[in-house]
Amino acid sequence: MHGQHQYQVRVKWTGNKGEGTSEFKSYSREHLISVDRKIDIWGSSDPAFRGDSTKHNPEELFVSSLSTCHMLWYLHLCSQAGVIVVEYVDNAMGIMTENTDGGGRFVDVTLNPVVTVTDASMIDKANQLHKQANERCFIANSVNFPVNHYPRAVVKP
Repeated sequence: MHGQHQYQVRVKWTGNKGEGTSEFKSYSREHLISVDRKIDIWGSSDPAFRGDSTKHNPEELFVSSLSTCHMLWYLHLCSQAGVIVVEYVDNAMGIMTENTDGGGRFVDVTLNPVVTVTDASMIDKANQLHKQANERCFIANSVNFPVNHYPRAVVKP
């Protein structure tokens, strides 16, 4: 698995209401995200930026990329360490700040995974493996801000 990997995504703007971008308010921010042989994702901008709140926005997708990358590494590490995870839920939160010129950037993302394991003897190791997952996550290694994690492991009732 060593080497370079490529990811191809097609993004098509679908928000032309007949006038194109002739005015700031004349067009929709809706778009379609497509990857071959996968379900399409309908997107828009955040409602704060004239977007449709019923569609995914780039900021949410960005935070979800960090969360899912961490989760997938974590599950891999648990399987190697003998930690049996039966449920994983993360309520991730990202903070983006705007600049005075209208641009902006993410300054922090916090992952809050709650992991359910099958035995109490696994809890300490389950909590420790989040640090290694964070260090290995491809997406976390690609950003210039902290990705914090506050995990909690519980035993299956």
